[in-house]
Amino acid sequence: MSTAPMAKGTAMSSRPTPALPWWGLLALSTAAFTAVLTELLPAGLLPRMAPALGVSEGRVGFLVTGYALASFLAAIPLTAALRGQPRRRVLIGTLVGFACCNAVTALSTSYALTFTVRLTAGVMGGTLWAMLVGYAARMVPAERRGRAIAVVLAGITLALSLGVPAGSALAEALGWRAAFAVPAVLAALLVVWVRWQVPDFPGEAAGTHVPLRRVAGLPGIVPILSVTLLLLLGHQAIYTYVAPFAEHVGFGHTGLVLLVFGLATVVGIWIVGVLVDAHLRRTLLTSLAVIAGAMLALGLAARSPAVLLVAVALWGAAFGGAPTLIQTALVDASGPAHADVATSLQTTVYNTGIAAGSFTGGLVLEDAGASALPWTAFPLVAGALVVVVVGRRMAFPVRRRAGDARLVDGRAVDGRGVDGRGAGGRPVGGRSKASVVSCVCDTAAAASRESTAMRPSQ
Repeated sequence: MSTAPMAKGTAMSSRPTPALPWWGLLALSTAAFTAVLTELLPAGLLPRMAPALGVSEGRVGFLVTGYALASFLAAIPLTAALRGQPRRRVLIGTLVGFACCNAVTALSTSYALTFTVRLTAGVMGGTLWAMLVGYAARMVPAERRGRAIAVVLAGITLALSLGVPAGSALAEALGWRAAFAVPAVLAALLVVWVRWQVPDFPGEAAGTHVPLRRVAGLPGIVPILSVTLLLLLGHQAIYTYVAPFAEHVGFGHTGLVLLVFGLATVVGIWIVGVLVDAHLRRTLLTSLAVIAGAMLALGLAARSPAVLLVAVALWGAAFGGAPTLIQTALVDASGPAHADVATSLQTTVYNTGIAAGSFTGGLVLEDAGASALPWTAFPLVAGALVVVVVGRRMAFPVRRRAGDARLVDGRAVDGRGVDGRGAGGRPVGGRSKASVVSCVCDTAAAASRESTAMRPSQ
């Protein structure tokens, strides 16, 4: 009789890891691509859009600002309001919104109308970003979670490195309205793609909603959000002003610098996709250390073209995969059942870091000059590195425990879902009642220690 459980355990351990649902994940990745393209297209089309809308280029630039502001403001409240809705219905709704907003933008001759639909598109974007990572996490087993998130977030990198430049080239050939027609058609096609290839998941049942502050208070969440903020502050402080920095060090080919950075981010996202599930903590530590080292190189020896380009390549490769690593850590800490809420918090922090980093870099550029930009970024990235080093227990553990129980609202929440089910509604097996109780007690003790500390303990 004693051999039966052993045989069962052996069979479970030898079961092959299921393949990734590629078509579904690629649909989510294309949705991310479409959202980034929608957000950033106006930035490269200012001279063409301004005469058609009868306003200055500066006011056309507000179309990007308005989108970002609406996305920032909508992420948390809309995520909370839509938590009870089936996930695929919400996803399709955002894609329909993107299709309509881009189509209206492509046809509009009124700045007021264009600005209004850009605000609406921003609301769609805030909703989409809050749910994409959690959606991907629920589509796969816990041991494939990081790679699935990497596939989805690759859409962002491809949009930045290829999509936006291609949109600008299309605008030169066929006009700026044609450039906006592309994401409109892409979003419409995605509605069909998602309906056929992306599984649906239920929303949270009435009466089971966990308050936002409870999710924010889960062990590890605050340190992860802190790393997000520090990294984005440092990155944006110099990346926003890479053109004046390149000119300051005597390198006049800003386009080449941006190309090297963009291509390196593609390499970085591929490397992280291979390593994230097995070596999340080690890879994130390496990425942050490389970015910090690149900032030192730019501060000390950027007047050498070779040093400049190598440092930018290392910076791009390390930064390209960092969002995947941080998002995976966030889903590990919150559990897929609460990933939408946790990601809505991170979306807000992410946008705050972008805005505050760009603003800080602008002040530094005016007051101290371009040479001070790397030295502004370095301590911020180093601070993020310190948080990861310290957060070895809960935020960025040495060993990922994908099946951990989390204590939320006084009850155990498995790492795969609030109802104890895994990806696709599969029950999570192989754990005895005693081990669940032990895990809950350990987590409760950890939470108690955190509440008495001066700062969150990772």
